[in-house]
Amino acid sequence: MKKKETELEGVYIIEPDIFYDYRGYFMQSYALNTYLDIDIKNNFVQDNHAMTLKKGTIRAIHFQNDPHAQAKLVRCTQGRILDIAVDLRKGSPNFGKWVSVELSADNFKQIYIPRGFGHGYLTLEDNCEVQYKCDDIYDKQTERVLKWNDPTINIQWGITNPIVSEKDANAPLLDECDINFLFDERIL
Repeated sequence: MKKKETELEGVYIIEPDIFYDYRGYFMQSYALNTYLDIDIKNNFVQDNHAMTLKKGTIRAIHFQNDPHAQAKLVRCTQGRILDIAVDLRKGSPNFGKWVSVELSADNFKQIYIPRGFGHGYLTLEDNCEVQYKCDDIYDKQTERVLKWNDPTINIQWGITNPIVSEKDANAPLLDECDINFLFDERIL
């Protein structure tokens, strides 16, 4: 397994080991000891599985405020997506900056997104399935979303007229949202 750093400290691209033979392949998508070995120490408590029917669909920048912030380990198990992580920690030198990675059923890559970051993605094919682990349970009271085309964040989605939910279309901009994450350089 390889852990690659991104431009946002704490956000990593994970490339699992894939073992191929005449029958197909085998991979471990998650094992606590393997992730501890690469210094990802979260206790994941919830698995989510999303299916998106149409290419060009954006699931906007979602997160949960403290005390129910979530770290996520994301992978695409069918199709291809452009996955996005946005630093939402006030006081961070990277506040409002984002990174992207293409995740697909063919490349097996995963992205690790720590607490204090938002997460969203664009489907690059029809019928995409995304599975991700969270280290806190879903909490409706602390759930937040940011507008997919916020000009301050300026994510380069590569699409001008995406399919978005009503909730995502009506989401607030970064400077209108009550984000409560604070940057602490001791916790990286």
